[in-house]
Amino acid sequence: MNRFFKDGATVLFQGDSVTDCDRNRELTATYPENMGEGYAKRFKDLYDTLFPDNKVNFINRGISGNRVRDLLDRYDDDFKAVNPDFISIMIGINDTWRGYDSDEFCSPERFEQEYELLLSKLKADFPDAKILIIEQFALTAHPERHWSEDLDPKRAVTKRMAEKYADYFIPMYDILNNAADKEFSLYELSQDGVHPAPTGHSYIAAEIFKVLGIM
Repeated sequence: MNRFFKDGATVLFQGDSVTDCDRNRELTATYPENMGEGYAKRFKDLYDTLFPDNKVNFINRGISGNRVRDLLDRYDDDFKAVNPDFISIMIGINDTWRGYDSDEFCSPERFEQEYELLLSKLKADFPDAKILIIEQFALTAHPERHWSEDLDPKRAVTKRMAEKYADYFIPMYDILNNAADKEFSLYELSQDGVHPAPTGHSYIAAEIFKVLGIM
């Protein structure tokens, strides 16, 4: 096993509802309850189990409904104020979803411009921080999630941004859709095709362990 994070490191999970996952925003970042009930908490719990004497500060600042532009709006409070040594970002599915449920279309060009602005700011402000980008996903076999026309170009943007700015990238769209074909039922991974079920969150946490080489 590889004890990836140094003692004293601050690990920040950022994103939308998939990351938020009912975290208690009234508690300070040092409380375990602030991690929510999703993949961020599962990652922390397993890391703490493997390395029980670690002194790593895990923080979840995901907010339900967020798009890339929202991460930019709260950049000072939820990036700079945290001063992270490691940044995990999973964002982008709402940049697609709002075009279907609210007629708030986001072009791939705007998505790329906003994502690049976010990542360029992070690289400038935290040059020594490692960045993990987790690709946005939808389980497209779900009857309500036929979003490929809009989602695929934005997934391509996410991959380009990861290649340019990130230290690690997880192609979560293919990973989860392949898992739905071969390992689990669609509904074991997600009831609505976007928000993971418990198995889906565990799967995401396991993929982070893999890409970081911890196990």
